[in-house]
Amino acid sequence: MTLVDSRRWLEAGTKLLDETIGGLTEPEYDGPSLLPGWTCKHLLAHLSANAVALGNLVHWAATGERTLMYASPEQRAADIETGSRLSAAELYDWYGRSAATLTAAMDQLTDEQWHTEVLTAQGRPVPATTIPWLRAREVMIHAVDLGTGVTFDDLPDDFLIALCDDITAKRTAAGDGPALVVQAGDNSWTVAGQGDPTTVTGPLAGVAAYLAGRGSEQLSTTAGAAVPALPAWL
Repeated sequence: MTLVDSRRWLEAGTKLLDETIGGLTEPEYDGPSLLPGWTCKHLLAHLSANAVALGNLVHWAATGERTLMYASPEQRAADIETGSRLSAAELYDWYGRSAATLTAAMDQLTDEQWHTEVLTAQGRPVPATTIPWLRAREVMIHAVDLGTGVTFDDLPDDFLIALCDDITAKRTAAGDGPALVVQAGDNSWTVAGQGDPTTVTGPLAGVAAYLAGRGSEQLSTTAGAAVPALPAWL
C-alpha cells in the first residue's frame, strides 16, 4: 500500500466512525460494544487514547525525539478505563480533539520525516508512513465493533484486501494458529501455521472479518469441516 492509500482509507474510516458515533444516544454509550467486556465508552476511550499514542509517533518523526506510543501496557489500560468513566459529552469531545490533532500533526510532516523509523505498540520498527495505516485499521474496524449496524461489507474492498494482506503476514510470522488457505473470489492468502492447511472460502468482507477475529458466519471449508478458530490477532 502507499501513503496516499492509507491516508485515503483513514479519511474514509474517520468519516464512517464519526457518522456512527454521531448516531449514538446517551444510553448507548454505556451499552455493550461487540468487543467482549467493553462498552461503547471503552471503545471510544481506546480510539481517543490511540489517536494520542499515534500522535506520539508523529512527534517522534517530526522532531527525532524518541517518543513511544504508550509508557506501558498498564498505562494504556488505565487510560481506557479512566476514559470509559467520562460522560458521553466529555468522551465525544476527547475523541474529536484527539483525532483532529493527529490529522493536523500528520499534515505537517515532510517527505523526509515520513520515512523516520518509529516503533509500534508491539515494539516493531516501521517507517512513519505506517502511522496512517495503523489508524485506518482502528477507525474502520472499530466502526463495526460499536455494534450499531455497520459491518465489514460497508468497508472499501481495497482496504479489506490490504487488511487481509497485513493480518495474514502477522499470523504467519506468529505461527501460533492453524495453517490456512483463505480464498475470496480471485484473492487468496496463505497462512503458515500448525497442521495441514485448511482451505476457507467466502466473500471478501467475511474473510476479512474472520482473519480479524470477528467471526466466521459467512465462511465455509472446502472439506465441509468447521472453520478453524483463530487466536487473537492484536
